[in-house]
Amino acid sequence: MIAADTSTWIAFLEGSGGADTLLLDQALRDRQVFMVPVVLTELLSDPKLPAVVSETLSELPMLEIEPGYWQRAGALRAKVLAKRRKARLGDALIAQSCIDRGAALLTRDRDFRAFAETADLDLVLKF
Repeated sequence: MIAADTSTWIAFLEGSGGADTLLLDQALRDRQVFMVPVVLTELLSDPKLPAVVSETLSELPMLEIEPGYWQRAGALRAKVLAKRRKARLGDALIAQSCIDRGAALLTRDRDFRAFAETADLDLVLKF
């Protein structure tokens, strides 16, 4: 099971090359991709996103939010911030979704390393 961060999805949708987009493409073909709710929200926020792409993204299986999610996400972000590392709210929510469901996160965003080092985030960084 794999989830992709917004950075990888954008590169994929724009047709950019890279190890992450190739891995995402293969995972989509293998039906191993799960959508993170926050990532879907970020992607759907693009007013230029074609309706067909919006519908396709919305049809992917979702990493459901479990009870206590918001508290765990807050605690995770606090741990990262306590180590004086960058911890954007959206990133903390994405990381917690993946941690809760045991999904690896495919990303181009190096900021997620702080969550991997602080918690059990299975990170697949591809640049």
